[in-house]
Amino acid sequence: MVRMTGSRAFVRSLEREGVTHIFGISGGAVIPICDELLDSDIRFILARHEQGAAHMADGYARTLDRVGVCLATSGPGATNLVTGLATAQIDSSPVVAFTGQVNRAVIGSDAFQECDIIGVSASVTKYNMQVREPEEIPVAVKKAFHIAYTGRKGSVLVDIPKDCTTLEGDMDFEAGFQLRGYQTDFTPSPQEMDWAAKVLLEARRPLIIAGGGVIASGATRELVALSEALLAPTANTLMGKGSFPEDHPLSLGLCGMHGTKASNTLVPEADVLMVVGARLSDRTTAKVSEFAPHAKIIHIDIDRSEIDKNVATVTRVVGDARLALAGILERVRRAQRTGDPAWVE
Repeated sequence: MVRMTGSRAFVRSLEREGVTHIFGISGGAVIPICDELLDSDIRFILARHEQGAAHMADGYARTLDRVGVCLATSGPGATNLVTGLATAQIDSSPVVAFTGQVNRAVIGSDAFQECDIIGVSASVTKYNMQVREPEEIPVAVKKAFHIAYTGRKGSVLVDIPKDCTTLEGDMDFEAGFQLRGYQTDFTPSPQEMDWAAKVLLEARRPLIIAGGGVIASGATRELVALSEALLAPTANTLMGKGSFPEDHPLSLGLCGMHGTKASNTLVPEADVLMVVGARLSDRTTAKVSEFAPHAKIIHIDIDRSEIDKNVATVTRVVGDARLALAGILERVRRAQRTGDPAWVE
């Protein structure tokens, strides 16, 4: 253990996570943290509004495939982050927001710029928490990064009272943590992959819709190989743009409300539709009763709650998209069946 202030432990923890940039605006409740950043190689990017800082962290996360970090002071600074955190959460982008809070002794007394940011942010984050002791800071940072980046990625908020940053504590940077009920194994079930492959092999007019989960998983190669093996035209959602090469002969481009004529013509004609890493929002389905009305739908997603949420499926594969596609591809190749060229002509 090392004795130091909470603010120094906070910056040290960020450095251990490999953070190089923080987006935010200073304020009274985070002054100790900002002062400590002056002695760090971490670059503080000053935004003009906290909402912009959250969006900047989101863009950073999507571009570099690493956790984006933003910082705001208590009260209005914290609440201004909400739109950016909501965007990151719904689009599965790993963003961690750190907010200052009033001193612990006055929490609940309507102190100047006090706000229950934990309550405010509960519906727009994957996880949130408030530090209650300086010694909790290293584990809180470690936990926030782990949750934001594992499984279905999303936004996390950590609220830190100001006095937790100014006081000293015995910091344990090697301490671990437990997350009761948090899933860490995203390997798909062999039985679910067996059933998905069976349905695909029986299809005469298979079609694939790829979402952001394909990109998050790095599954483009597996997706292209399966599309080619099945001769399955492949469309993408807005979040899935870039998951399948648009110059590929089987590419249909964007589907849904703003989609291409090709994708919106073929989706209703498919007899089997495999959805990979997409939430099937109204922008993709429009009127659900008219979405792929003749198709058996297979849904692959790392988040079980997304399956059957908007569109009924005949089978599901819960798990990492790359692992699921690779497993299904292996089964399809083993069957030595090729798709019907007439479907793609």
